[in-house]
Amino acid sequence: MLRHKNLVPLSRQHQHALTLCVRIDRASPVPASDLDAWQAEIAQHFRAEIRVHFAAEERVVFPAASAFDELNGLVNLLLADHAWLRQRFADAAARKLSAEEVAAFAKRLAEHIRTEERQLFERLQELVKLEEFAAIGRGLEEALKDADESCVLPAASTRLRPAK
Repeated sequence: MLRHKNLVPLSRQHQHALTLCVRIDRASPVPASDLDAWQAEIAQHFRAEIRVHFAAEERVVFPAASAFDELNGLVNLLLADHAWLRQRFADAAARKLSAEEVAAFAKRLAEHIRTEERQLFERLQELVKLEEFAAIGRGLEEALKDADESCVLPAASTRLRPAK
C-alpha cells in the first residue's frame, strides 16, 4: 500500500535509520577498533533526527492510533521499544555498547521500524478518515520542524569496505 502523504516524512526518516541498521549489520561483528566510531554515528543519528522522530510519533501518531482499541497493544509495544532504544542511544553516546550490543541495537531498531511501517501505518491508513489525516499531517509538520535535514555521513572507520 502506498504511504499516505502525511506519513511520508516519518517513512523517509525510517529509511535513514534503516540504512544505519543495514550498515551495522554488514559491518558486524564490529571490530573493537571501530566500536567508538560506530557508537558516535549512532548517537549522531539520534541527535540529528531520531529523538525528534520519536517525540513526533509519541505526540501525534500514537495518540491518533490509540483512538482505535485494536491498535492499543501495538502502540504500547512501540512505546516500550522507544524506551529500550532511547537507552541504547544513550549508551552509545556514552560509548558503553559492546559490539554484540551494537548489532542487537541495529536488529531491534530495524524490527521496530518495520512494525511501524507494516502494521501501524498500514492499519492507520485503513482506519483514519481523510480529514483526520490532515490534522495528523499538521501535527507532524510542527513536531518534526526541529529535525536536522542534513545527512549523517559515515566516519572513515564506519564506511563499508568492499568484500575481499
